[in-house]
Amino acid sequence: MYGKMHSACLYGIEGVMIGVEIDLSNGLPQTHIIGLPDSAVREAVERVRAAVKNCGYSYPQQRVTINLAPADLRKEGSAFDLAIALGILTTSGQLIMPDAGKMLLIGELALDGSLRPVNGVLSMVEAARKAGIDAVLVPPGNAAEASLVSGMIVYTAGHLQHLPQPGQLLPPIPAEPSEESASSQQQASLPFPVAVSIDASSRKRPPVLVLELDHLRYKPVRVSGQLQRPRPDHLMMEDYSDVIGQNHVKRALTIAAAGMHNIILIGPPGTGKTMLIKRLPGILPDLSDTESLEVMKIFSAAGKLRDAGGDLLRSRPFRSPHHTISAAGLIGGGGIPKPGEVSLAHRGILFLDELPEFSRTVLEVLRQPLEDGVVTISRARATFTFPAQFLLACSMNPCMCGFLGNGSTQQRCTCSQAKIAQYRAKISGPLLDRMDMQVDVPRPREWDRGALPVSTAQMREEVLRAQAVQAERYSHLPISWNSELSGAALRRYAALHAEEELLLNSILESLGLSMRAHDRIIKLARTIADLEGAADIGAAHLAEAVQYRNLDRQVTAEEEEY
Repeated sequence: MYGKMHSACLYGIEGVMIGVEIDLSNGLPQTHIIGLPDSAVREAVERVRAAVKNCGYSYPQQRVTINLAPADLRKEGSAFDLAIALGILTTSGQLIMPDAGKMLLIGELALDGSLRPVNGVLSMVEAARKAGIDAVLVPPGNAAEASLVSGMIVYTAGHLQHLPQPGQLLPPIPAEPSEESASSQQQASLPFPVAVSIDASSRKRPPVLVLELDHLRYKPVRVSGQLQRPRPDHLMMEDYSDVIGQNHVKRALTIAAAGMHNIILIGPPGTGKTMLIKRLPGILPDLSDTESLEVMKIFSAAGKLRDAGGDLLRSRPFRSPHHTISAAGLIGGGGIPKPGEVSLAHRGILFLDELPEFSRTVLEVLRQPLEDGVVTISRARATFTFPAQFLLACSMNPCMCGFLGNGSTQQRCTCSQAKIAQYRAKISGPLLDRMDMQVDVPRPREWDRGALPVSTAQMREEVLRAQAVQAERYSHLPISWNSELSGAALRRYAALHAEEELLLNSILESLGLSMRAHDRIIKLARTIADLEGAADIGAAHLAEAVQYRNLDRQVTAEEEEY
């Protein structure tokens, strides 16, 4: 006897459809799973066997062969448990699912038959929709996530006992009953609706149960993606008005948020670098529907979407890994690679506090995602590509002791020039070249306390205004921010007049900057012009953009002094 169910697994962060084929044949009662399963998939045999028996069904005393197709694709995880269990029950004749060929089955089974949620359901359901499947049966913990995919009918069952149980016989049905009477008899005799056909010649045999899933239909509370989750409390409580002074740094952060430009803050300990960057998510615009689904797919694959509540995520991700993180933890990795911190920060912020404390090997892997917006990880069997388009925000001390340029007579820098150079050499030139803004954060001065504080609401209003200008400008292009401009698009939308081009060339020659820095300065000036409401990039915009490359100017000054 042969049967087939549809399930899915993750391949990177994308879902892949898997056919679960069941074959029952004569032979010793044993079960084999083939099709490159990992340990978690092979252990499904014992989970399914115990769950089937503990729910009142009988496990076939035959040779059971389970094939996961395509057979040349490595499978991992416990998402196949439900498909394997229902495949065995339908193939052995204990259950009939008329629409099994049009339904995706996902879920992990406990030994008592209850269903547990799994990771990556959003990507799996999306893959099923693309394959022409319009219904999915998932555990209750994954129902809200699955309902985010439009056009899918979502069913949910918390336990195998929610399915019709064997031995639940109906009273005799009249010869030609009406539909209403038959339905009322079934509802009265069984706790769950089933359709049973009883033949006079087979009254001594258990009836064949036909599963109807209308009672398992998931009805999401959210009708459309228009319902927005409230902004997290920490984004509402932490305000830039709490930071004394540092208005020039707030201006730089406003520019960084308006164009999604990478930024690094340099200053002595206690000047507010970390405090300033941690408030950065509060001024960023909310995620669009498309961006939200991209982020949720990544979080779903990483198992970090259990608290989504069925709504689209609106707040942009903010990831702040510890400096002891490995390269694989930062960009992703593993036998079947999983997304790392740069992908979890997609469409949001990756914050690296105390940048020189990170391993240089770890920092160097950031080059590709900062340039291309994706991470490519190659393995023997396949190559995986993860999205990684984020704003990189960093902080660092000016020297090893941290007090270089502190301006205090009590705390003076004790580092030699060699130590300062060694400390800063932990950050390579190519990585520093990819930082659009390098801003000094000095100690707050006494007269800064009387200055009018700049609030998060004011900064956010400026950012939203600039973002609206960019959204209209790039509405017909696959980009959203000035930082994504390149090639012909950069020359078209950030063109310089002859005077401004001459000014920029002279600055590049005096500072010895690369052509990459040339393009990044132009993109930064384009964002400054958008904040000012200017149609064209002016000399003042270019001058301010160059002003934010403090480390480049310091290196040039040191070379001239040497």
